[in-house]
Amino acid sequence: EVPEFDDEPHDDAKIMQKDNALRLALSQLANDFGKESMLSLKRFFGSRRGPVISTGSLKLDLALGIGGLPKGRIVEIYGREASGKTTLALHVIKEAQKLGGYCAYLDVENALDPSLAEAMGIDAENLLIAQPDSAENLLSVVDTLTKSGSIDVIVVDSVAALIPKCEIGVPINGMYSDAQSRIMTQALRKIHYSLCQSHTLIIFLNQVKVLLLKHF
Repeated sequence: EVPEFDDEPHDDAKIMQKDNALRLALSQLANDFGKESMLSLKRFFGSRRGPVISTGSLKLDLALGIGGLPKGRIVEIYGREASGKTTLALHVIKEAQKLGGYCAYLDVENALDPSLAEAMGIDAENLLIAQPDSAENLLSVVDTLTKSGSIDVIVVDSVAALIPKCEIGVPINGMYSDAQSRIMTQALRKIHYSLCQSHTLIIFLNQVKVLLLKHF
C-alpha cells in the first residue's frame, strides 16, 4: 500500500519571489533581443494560426484538418510520374488568384502547359513563370520572392529536376558529389528565415523513384 502524503504547503513569499525573478528575466530578454523574444504559450500558437489556401478539393481540405495549405510554410507534394502533382499545384494557384493573390510558377522541367492552366481557370497573364538554369539560381529566386512578401504562392516543379551549377557541362558518366542535397539544405535554411516575415506558401513538387527489381 502506497502511503499518502499531503501536498506541500504553498509559500506565498517564494511564489512572489519567483514571479519577480521571471519578470526581471523577461525584461532583460526584451532589452537584449526585443519584446517578441519570449511569448506565452497562447500567444506563441496564436501568432502562428496563419491563413490557408484551399486546394480546390473540399475532401482534401477537410482531410488536411485546417481547410487547405497553410501560408507561410513550405509544403512538399510528391508522388509518381503523372499522379496529379502539377494539377493539384495549379488548383492551389487558382484558389489563391480567386482571393486576389499573386503567384509564381518555377518550371524547372519546362513542362507547364499554358492551355491546361487556362482551361483550369488560371489567370495566365498574372502568373509569374520562370525557368532558372540551375538549382542555385532557382532557390535564389524563391528566396527573393519570399522576402518581398508580395507573392502568395510559389510552386517549384520539380525538385528532382534541379541541377547544381557544378553538374552543368559534366559528362553523363562524369563523377560528381551529391551537390543537390547540400544546396537544398543550405537554401532551405535561408528560405525558412525569410518565411518568418512572409505569408508566402511555397510548394515543392517531387517525384518518387520506383526501383525495378529483376527476377531470375
